[in-house]
Amino acid sequence: MLENIRDILAAAGAALADVVEVSTFLTDMSDFAAYNSVYSEFFGYEGPARTTVAVAALPHPHLLIEIKAVAYCPTRTRR
Repeated sequence: MLENIRDILAAAGAALADVVEVSTFLTDMSDFAAYNSVYSEFFGYEGPARTTVAVAALPHPHLLIEIKAVAYCPTRTRR
């Protein structure tokens, strides 16, 4: 999932380094340690502000995690 966020940002001319906030929704908090490990691979120890919450369910029954990322990338001059 974080690869998808990285790729979407790249298509917009931004990068994971431009992410300023991440909100994560987990259906099972016992998955937090694994999520935290993967998160640190992408953002390191000094990553963006982060909130992780447990939810009873997500829109599709097979989803276990949903991530929302907010990035700030100043506009660039158009050519």
